[in-house]
Amino acid sequence: MNRCRIATTIISILLSTFTQAANPFLDLPADKPTSAKFQGTEWGDEIQQDEIPLTARVVTTRVAKMPWGAIFKIEFTDLESHAPQKREIRPDYFIVTDDRIVLLNEEDNEAAVKKISALDKPPDFEPNDIYGITTGKFSHEDGLWKTTISLKGDLCVYDSSHPSGHFKKIVWKKGVSLVEYASGSGAHADGFRLKRQK
Repeated sequence: MNRCRIATTIISILLSTFTQAANPFLDLPADKPTSAKFQGTEWGDEIQQDEIPLTARVVTTRVAKMPWGAIFKIEFTDLESHAPQKREIRPDYFIVTDDRIVLLNEEDNEAAVKKISALDKPPDFEPNDIYGITTGKFSHEDGLWKTTISLKGDLCVYDSSHPSGHFKKIVWKKGVSLVEYASGSGAHADGFRLKRQK
């Protein structure tokens, strides 16, 4: 076997290993941001109707890449509705390994990205911060909060709720990333639900 063929074989093995290491639910082929239109509804005490239409553009950017994973920023921009007060949705940062999607929940996420991206291996994750899995199922209770993460076909569904009516639901789709994001507080006191448009 000549050197060229050996090199080609090694490169193809390394590439297939790298491809397998990516998380199928949240990944980008490059560092260039991607965006998608989301539509849904919002509700709240200041909104007269039960629910009104809400649209947003969701921008996903890989902000750091490590040998063991990556960190992504998901931003909600161009939010539009007829609500008296414009809704703001803070960006989320997620640490992604080949088998987990974990919320980066620090006071200064930008500084945390720099610190974590310099690590040789993933940090220890708190169960509360796990937002996605690639195999099996996951459940966790923190006081009255109950969280489950389940796999349904090509979807990974994060569902967290509190008896008071607070909830958060996030749905990831293989090869697509985020396809649904919903959050609410109280008994319909405030919240929104957004779904990705094709």
